[in-house]
Amino acid sequence: MSHTPAIGIHDLSLATTEFVLPHATLAAHNGTDVGKYHVGIGQRSMSVAAADEDIVTLAATAAAPIIARHGSDGIRTVVFATESSIDQAKSAGVYVHSLLGLPSASRVVELKQACYGATAGLQFAIGLVRRDPTQRVLVIASDVSKYELDSPGEATQGAAAVALLVSADPALVTIEDPSGVFTADVMDFWRPNYRDAALVDGHESITAYLQAVEGCWKDYTEQGGRALEDFAAFCYHQPFTKMAYKAHRHLLNYTGHATDEDQARKGLEQTTAYNNVIGNSYTASVYLALASLLENADDLTGRAIAFLSYGSGSVAELFAGTVTPGYRDHLRTDAHQHAVKRRTELDYAAYRELHQRSLPTDGSDHPIPEQTGGPFRLAALRGHKRIYEAR
Repeated sequence: MSHTPAIGIHDLSLATTEFVLPHATLAAHNGTDVGKYHVGIGQRSMSVAAADEDIVTLAATAAAPIIARHGSDGIRTVVFATESSIDQAKSAGVYVHSLLGLPSASRVVELKQACYGATAGLQFAIGLVRRDPTQRVLVIASDVSKYELDSPGEATQGAAAVALLVSADPALVTIEDPSGVFTADVMDFWRPNYRDAALVDGHESITAYLQAVEGCWKDYTEQGGRALEDFAAFCYHQPFTKMAYKAHRHLLNYTGHATDEDQARKGLEQTTAYNNVIGNSYTASVYLALASLLENADDLTGRAIAFLSYGSGSVAELFAGTVTPGYRDHLRTDAHQHAVKRRTELDYAAYRELHQRSLPTDGSDHPIPEQTGGPFRLAALRGHKRIYEAR
């Protein structure tokens, strides 16, 4: 009988944008009490993409340190999860593959299902590694969250990428079987092909998320999953950080546990450090929560973590991971904190100008102003082609 190795997340690297808008600045413009943002939705600031940043530059910036540390040997698959896709045919991951100089003997695909896509990528990657444990899979989640100016969703914008290296004998987290999964056809959040900004029904979205929490937990339990008490922490998708608390209290109530603030805080408070200053990063959000947890919590060696990945429309999955001994030696805490702290603060007028900026669609030669200090940039549009540069 062959031994099935542990498979999971071997490395994790995040990236965010050149610019940041504090919620205090947005509140001053709106005439809103800043407490509505800081306390009401649990957000302090949001990352704002420069003119020459997009999901490709963020993804390449997140993934480059993984390739620098581990090389590209054995990476025969790149899975790019996004809901901010730049092309209806070509995977954004192919651009990243090129920018990183990955071998041509590899497959690259793009996955889409709102904020859930990266978890699908992680699970597909585990299947590939289980088939051939010598292979490693690069899973990248990258998104720029954008809503209309002065809309209710505006305060929940953000942008980030997370790159995960999935392998046998992982250094960070072993992903366990089983998963609890749930799908329902709801119109809580969507973005038609003809729109740059998403449409959202806020009330319906919260209801749909909570319905998915119940559905996932019910299926997870029926598949023979762990008891709720087994988990040291819970990484939720965080469209805004207070949503994680709302979801967790709902799960506690659904499973017959106390739902007081202390109970909710105990499992969540170490998971929100990145999301509350970056904003909603869509597919990357739940893995920003994982980065925050591993970097800020007391020693989690051997402890179980629950993941609840939700994507509007809606698809969700709940699964468990166990933290690997020695995981702290592999964290990128300093680099991640630098990525957040290096952002340049925008005033409202500069933010508004960036928000209203759109790329031309006429196929003309269009250079893009150099704004990002990052290692990759979108340099131009030429003949309907995006031209990227590595620096």
